[in-house]
Amino acid sequence: MKNQKNSLKGDNFSIKIIGLVCTFVLLGCQYKVDGQSSEWNEITNEFIKEYKKLDLPSLQLSFVDNIKNIKSPASVRAQEEIFSVLENTLQKVNKNQLSDREKLDYDLMLYACKLNLHRIDIEKKWLNRGEDSIPETKIFDVTYGKEWYVYFLKKWVDKETTPEDVYALGIKEIEKVKSRMKAIQVKSGMDSLTFNTYIKDSSFFYTNVDTVQQRFLEIKKKVSKKLPELFPFLDKVPEVKIKLGTNKNLAQVPGFYRDRTFYYNYFNTPFNKRQVGWLYIHEAMPGHHYQIMVELATPRSEIQKIFRYRGVGEGWAAYIEELGSEVGAYQNMYDELGKWEWDIIRSVRVVLDVGLNYYGWSDQKALGFWQQHIQGQDDIAFREINRMKRWPVQVITYKYGANKILEWKSELEKNQNFDLKEFHRNILKNGLLPYSILRKQLGL
Repeated sequence: MKNQKNSLKGDNFSIKIIGLVCTFVLLGCQYKVDGQSSEWNEITNEFIKEYKKLDLPSLQLSFVDNIKNIKSPASVRAQEEIFSVLENTLQKVNKNQLSDREKLDYDLMLYACKLNLHRIDIEKKWLNRGEDSIPETKIFDVTYGKEWYVYFLKKWVDKETTPEDVYALGIKEIEKVKSRMKAIQVKSGMDSLTFNTYIKDSSFFYTNVDTVQQRFLEIKKKVSKKLPELFPFLDKVPEVKIKLGTNKNLAQVPGFYRDRTFYYNYFNTPFNKRQVGWLYIHEAMPGHHYQIMVELATPRSEIQKIFRYRGVGEGWAAYIEELGSEVGAYQNMYDELGKWEWDIIRSVRVVLDVGLNYYGWSDQKALGFWQQHIQGQDDIAFREINRMKRWPVQVITYKYGANKILEWKSELEKNQNFDLKEFHRNILKNGLLPYSILRKQLGL
């Protein structure tokens, strides 16, 4: 009786997939023949309906949680059939007959199909591995760990990148940041030893929370005056609040953004003045608060609402730090130095994330690499190494995204008609797109 029930379930599954295949093939053929928007709408509506039925879990920070969220073999098989059929249908569509908005939906659906089929290929192997437990040390220690890492890299960052590319980016960024910090030291007229002693002086730290609050409010006022020249959609963005953070679980970071509020952390320890400028523009305006509010306020298609690549949000906020002088957040070279002091950590993390999770570095090797480039902050190193092992790839999103946006900006600036405000409009107007799709939206 049990076998008969399983057989019936299998038959029902096959019937459903055959019906779905017929639906998509018919729609694809219709569109190929006459190219009318009604058939395209049917394709997108059918995809939205089937995609939502799959009820796929969202991407988690923890690799363990992501693996635990793998569905049953029957569900994975159903996902494979649906995404394979849709990919095949999309490839039969004459994309040239689509409007610009439809082309964007087309690219997003095809991107999602390819990325999900990549995930499904690993999940099928994982389900057949014959093991019950998941090593929680780091993803390199998991069966198919390197393959999982490649997938998470594509999901968090972009499907066109590779661990080798990201590792090379990290090395390049370390050297760039070091050169910027060196230039500031040279500009100060001090030798490196005197300079490093000087920037640790008590005059560079606030010891009163009211003073910290007031300083952030001053930066907010200065920045708000500059924003209309460089950023669109400001009429859609409500005012950001600034508050003292009280969650000690988040005390390891200087600040964070949540629910239209920028929180800075001050737990009775001196607050580095050099953090004020870059931290405000990263978390508040025109960083996370601005980007999220613009995304909520601008119209997007149903397909765009489904596929939101949140790692791109960190790339935007990190890019904004590069404009600190233009928006009035950096009043002197020491404010700019604060940005680079945090950026060297981000750059080193890129290399460490790939090293730990893809190449299998030991904690000691990772610490040695950290100490080679960052001195006197081993406590942060231990924290970050543990973070990267729990949450592979997430730390890469900052540097990868900022680098991509700066690369496009540099390329487009060669055109004499380049308008930075319009550039920002085009980056943000369609929400958080994968970088390879966003690049095409910019005409590159």
